[in-house]
Amino acid sequence: MRRGIAATALVASIALAATACGGSDSSDDKSAGPTTITWWDTSNATNEAPTYKALAKEFEKANPTIKVKYVNVPFDQAQNKFDTAAGASGAPDVLRSEVGWTPAFAKKGYFLPLDGTAALADQAKFQPNLIEQAKYDGKTYGVPFVTDTLALVYNKALFEKAGIKEAPKTWGDLKTAAATIKKKTGVDGYWGSTQAYYAQSFLYGEGTNTVDATAKKITVNSPEAKKAFGTWQGLFSGKGLHKADTTADAYAHIQDAFVNGKVAAIIQGPWEITNFYKGSAFADKANLGIATVPAGSTGKAGAPTGGHNLSVYAGSDKAHQEASLKFLNFMTSAKSQSEIALKNSTLPTRDDAYTAEVKADPGIAGYQGVLPAAQPRPALPEYGSLWGPLDTELPKIAGGKESLDKGLSNAELAIAKLVPDFSK
Repeated sequence: MRRGIAATALVASIALAATACGGSDSSDDKSAGPTTITWWDTSNATNEAPTYKALAKEFEKANPTIKVKYVNVPFDQAQNKFDTAAGASGAPDVLRSEVGWTPAFAKKGYFLPLDGTAALADQAKFQPNLIEQAKYDGKTYGVPFVTDTLALVYNKALFEKAGIKEAPKTWGDLKTAAATIKKKTGVDGYWGSTQAYYAQSFLYGEGTNTVDATAKKITVNSPEAKKAFGTWQGLFSGKGLHKADTTADAYAHIQDAFVNGKVAAIIQGPWEITNFYKGSAFADKANLGIATVPAGSTGKAGAPTGGHNLSVYAGSDKAHQEASLKFLNFMTSAKSQSEIALKNSTLPTRDDAYTAEVKADPGIAGYQGVLPAAQPRPALPEYGSLWGPLDTELPKIAGGKESLDKGLSNAELAIAKLVPDFSK
């Protein structure tokens, strides 16, 4: 999920109206030439896309009867653009789909089931929980491409200067550490985010979520959730705790402060590994500390599982679908995933892609270590949209413009409209 949060400011707007999409472009069928499939990639156009473009060219060399039309689509626009295009039977043949989009598009019939196809020929090689997360109603609609989760990332040198020998295990420990770091170094110890995705870990720490998908119940305003968000709110004030940034550029402000040694710890995902290394604080990569997010009062710790799948448009004709399935198999192979990891510092979704060379990157090795604590998202098509109401309310709460009770009550009402068959 998260990768698009930072990417949107870096990606230029693309005119997609002129894009030839597999679902509606029949020109290949009228000639003896190769089949051309269109791939909408939603990755960061600057840091990641060049690697994917190069791999697409490698695929073409290995499959001379197939051509790949690569289109980089801004992450924050892709979901709506694909939804519109698929509804008009003009979507691309392949989509890099955020894991939260996969069940939603599968429910609408826009994605092709991949079970038993060439795309999942290596299914046993993938991490089982990621395959499970690509399913809807018992069928698999995506091949896990890259995965991610959140971690507590910290500046080892600042922690050592403050006499702190290990990463905080609980939110209380983090609060104490922040005060110590401020006292010993003059630098703030922690800067939290007001975005709902980053606050999700606090809910897990209290054993709850925005909704209980099994019981079909909205839980964002439950006692457990109030406790979770109370802990989250409490980390914006106190010695060594940076106040909440509710501006539109908050993400960039937090990231910049961390990579330049102006704050000792933040919660962040692996999509920022390459940018960590560009900062003055991490010229020595070994200075980057990565730990599981702190635990809540239940002793539980974890963060949402994010990432992207590659999916095939169900509206494409048979020739384009078969070519697309081969493309998915190639792009998600161990060789391709290892190459992607080495160049983009992203996390592979299959264990055999974690080669010794890949794990030599301390960022990748560190995040691989926290992946076991990652929490899969429920197979609820609407789940990805449930963070929207919280993204509206949490900045108001953190900025002191709204009480916690009022904000969570508002979020509950908004979520009820998204899942009208759920009880409160």
